[in-house]
Amino acid sequence: MERWDSQVAPDGHPPPPHVDSGFVDSTVSDSLVGRVLDGRYRVESRIARGGMATVYRALDVRLDRLVALKVMHQLYAEDDEFVARFIREAKSAARLSHPNVVAVFDQGDDAGHVFLAMEYVQGRTLRDLLRDRGHLPPQEALAILQPVLSALSAAHTAGLIHRDVKPENVLLADDGRVKVADFGLARAAASHTVTSTTTLIGTVAYLAPEQVTRGIADARSDVYAAGVVLFEMLTGKPPYDGDSPISVAYRHAHEDVPAPSSVVPAVPASVDMLVQRATARDPDQRPVDAGAFLADVVRVRRGLPALEADAGAATSLTPRTHQTLVVNLPEAGIMSADRYQPEPVGRGDGSDVVDAEIIDEGYPKRRRRRRRGLIALLIVLLLAAGAGGAGWWYGVGQYTKVPSLGQLTVPEAQAAATKAHLTLVVDPVQQWSTTIPTGEIIDQSKSAGSQVKRGVAVTVTVSKGRHTTKVPALAANTSLDDYTAALKAAGLTIAQPVTTSYSDTVPANGVISVDPAPGTVKDWNAVVTLTVSKGPQPITITDYTGKNANDAQAALTAAGFKVAVTQDYSDSVAEGVVINQMPNNGTGVKGDTITLDVSKGQQLFKVPDVRGKKTKQAEQELDKAGFKWSVLAAPFGPGDVYDQSPEPGTMKPKGATITLYVV
Repeated sequence: MERWDSQVAPDGHPPPPHVDSGFVDSTVSDSLVGRVLDGRYRVESRIARGGMATVYRALDVRLDRLVALKVMHQLYAEDDEFVARFIREAKSAARLSHPNVVAVFDQGDDAGHVFLAMEYVQGRTLRDLLRDRGHLPPQEALAILQPVLSALSAAHTAGLIHRDVKPENVLLADDGRVKVADFGLARAAASHTVTSTTTLIGTVAYLAPEQVTRGIADARSDVYAAGVVLFEMLTGKPPYDGDSPISVAYRHAHEDVPAPSSVVPAVPASVDMLVQRATARDPDQRPVDAGAFLADVVRVRRGLPALEADAGAATSLTPRTHQTLVVNLPEAGIMSADRYQPEPVGRGDGSDVVDAEIIDEGYPKRRRRRRRGLIALLIVLLLAAGAGGAGWWYGVGQYTKVPSLGQLTVPEAQAAATKAHLTLVVDPVQQWSTTIPTGEIIDQSKSAGSQVKRGVAVTVTVSKGRHTTKVPALAANTSLDDYTAALKAAGLTIAQPVTTSYSDTVPANGVISVDPAPGTVKDWNAVVTLTVSKGPQPITITDYTGKNANDAQAALTAAGFKVAVTQDYSDSVAEGVVINQMPNNGTGVKGDTITLDVSKGQQLFKVPDVRGKKTKQAEQELDKAGFKWSVLAAPFGPGDVYDQSPEPGTMKPKGATITLYVV
């Protein structure tokens, strides 16, 4: 992946790290060369260096095989968040097992050297091919695009988006295989956030409009990039150029990709339509994923005329009449008039009489010479043809073109192989496929269009069709760990990161829902989305002490709490006001109980009747009842209480003063 911003323009197209194109930067001193990382990978030489990592050719001493070792630059290796994200994406890529995907073997960290061990591919990139050829005919371009889309389709089915589809990441192996590299690495690099709004993550020539305008990418973004790559294969150049990467990105967002035939008129209208549909600016107008685009490509490719190289063995093996043949005849085979000696014509069976008459007439010598001359000419022609045929055989005649066997049935493939003078071998181990129907060819050991010797065996792999499974049932209160195990047993993968949500009914870490629904039939290794409970949502507790009790109860109930009410008399808090609340701060969850202690106001007591009693006795009774008293006495009399205020039986709070009238 390349990272470009408004201040940095791309300079050429370096080869991807997985391909050994024959160039090794041996002039650069590198401290890792010669070291053994993780006790396993002996670094032999540097292959390439990019903005994120340096790639080395290394030997896996444990398995005795060459690998491509991608070692992170120190800037990234010291960023724990980036390394963690990178490892997660590398694990996602490692789960992709597909013949058109560069395999990820291992990941490790040796003394701060964070690395990936990947498949080592001997060959070149699509960029190298376009640099050599300029542009490709439609049939050849679609033949290359088809395995690329097959790889992307497998990734999309697994929930993985490439995000950086470009010719540098399409590898053309020497044995004819086509492989796609760097799955998931663009997403890991994108997590190493750069906050500048002028920064674009990816390779600007292949960015989809939504990546430019909204910074998002999905399967349709990969389809867009694949459509741009197809345009470039057909025309020899990307659809847009500009003074800066930002100007190119702007054109992606605001202009439609032109039809390839506007650059190369020979491009058929059906191929124009493929490019225009894949590069629609509105993602909803594109194929939904690489699998849908692949189906379109296969259909259009079948409707195209075959390449000259595929026209058939009879055409390619016909000798050319304008070629010069040099023939060396043996001395005994040279015929000349001066050395010609006639043979006797008598046969001893009576027919020699006629011959004798002819001799007597003087004709035999001319006829014999004429006959010998014809024989000599015939010999010369036969020898010339033999020499020409031998030259043709050892030059091109012993070779044939491998036909495309993809999506043919075995009998159809057998007929095509026989016609091309090849031996068909059917791999007994069939493979599942989400795109190729049962009984049709998924892959072939020799790439279509490659030149091989006659009689060579071409091994084909046959599709078992779609490998399907069902989303397992989801019981109430099933934990994430238990359901993860059930999904794994069913051959399904959980989308990452897992969605979480508060739930009042499902306990924390329990599975709330699964998408698609349980019982849905899905492809093996399909991705499902889980929603996992975080438990009940926390609710902030508001303190209503000193507030109206009815208002407090209504507010707490509306927040989701249950409310318990107690009542107490209070000399200081008015009736109907909250005296105390438990709890009165912090957080709770829906259904928790909040207790409100509500004031009944002051407690009242009945004023005793002390009329007719001696003053002293009345004072004692009032003291005992909790009341205060005051005495209004007449200047004469025995000191009896003849009246009181307030009247007996009146309800008053303790401490109230009772006035005694004494005579």
